[in-house]
Amino acid sequence: MWCRATGGSSKNPSYEQVSSGQTGHAEAVRISFEPKRISYEQLPDVFLTVAHNPTELNRQGLDVGCQYRSAILYGDASQKQAAIRVLAQLQRSHAYPRPLVTQVLALRGFHPAEAYHQNYLALHPTISFIVSHDLSKLAQLRQRFPTLYRALQ
Repeated sequence: MWCRATGGSSKNPSYEQVSSGQTGHAEAVRISFEPKRISYEQLPDVFLTVAHNPTELNRQGLDVGCQYRSAILYGDASQKQAAIRVLAQLQRSHAYPRPLVTQVLALRGFHPAEAYHQNYLALHPTISFIVSHDLSKLAQLRQRFPTLYRALQ
């Protein structure tokens, strides 16, 4: 069963409301990037091969619920096509033993999390969830995409 396609019904949901799964919103990360340093097409590639398992329906690692659904949110037609190309290439390569479930959806707005969630890994590098879940992903990023990796400041 798929959850709501994108966004939710709350106008300005708090992190706690979103993580409850009751708003229809998905947890998301807004990425600012320099096109001279990384192409848009590389972003979904990094996301789907390092940061997130695209075969996990309604979950991200230990977090479960439709608010953790696998999705790439695009801002324009070229971003949509890039995300579709990356997903198709991953599917053809059989990089994963299960079907991909990542949705490609139009971005319908973005609600930033509260200040205490910003730069969370950099500010809390010793929290058990960060140590067990996120640091291994940083190591993968450094190994797979060394030209894109930049140590936390």
